[in-house]
Amino acid sequence: MTDPAPAAAMTEVAETPVAVPATSLDRITERIDDLARVIARQAATIERLADEAKVQIRDERAEADAPMLRDLFALHGLAQTFASTSNSEADRPGFEAISRRVERMLTERGGQLVTPFRGAAFDPEVMEAAELSDTDDPEADRTVESVIQPGLTVGDRSIRPAKVVVRRYRRF
Repeated sequence: MTDPAPAAAMTEVAETPVAVPATSLDRITERIDDLARVIARQAATIERLADEAKVQIRDERAEADAPMLRDLFALHGLAQTFASTSNSEADRPGFEAISRRVERMLTERGGQLVTPFRGAAFDPEVMEAAELSDTDDPEADRTVESVIQPGLTVGDRSIRPAKVVVRRYRRF
């Protein structure tokens, strides 16, 4: 037969709370907080590294695709020209659709059209001043008046600068 006393003794031991000093709990809590901060920093670092790797892969792919991107850019320009000069109202939407699709293909492959808006600051890295336009507004000096032809960048490199009309301040 079994003796009921050992089972009762085990129950008493299990139910007896263990006294832990408050300083030990504070240290454990502090350590847990430290580890949580380390894990958060490591997670942020991993996310940053993954984002950088994605950008690097995209840029390398775009560099490899640069010749094709130049051809797509030329096709985009032709489609825009045909859309703007077409005498047929039925053909114009088709050329505009081709232009939009080619633009999407450019961006999917890492290319970016440079089409500065009116009033944007002139950026010689991605723009070429094809014409100058006089202005009497000093705030408008060296800003874009209009875009003659969009440009193309691949990654951080300008493949074709946008041809723009640049305002130049002149006192009259």
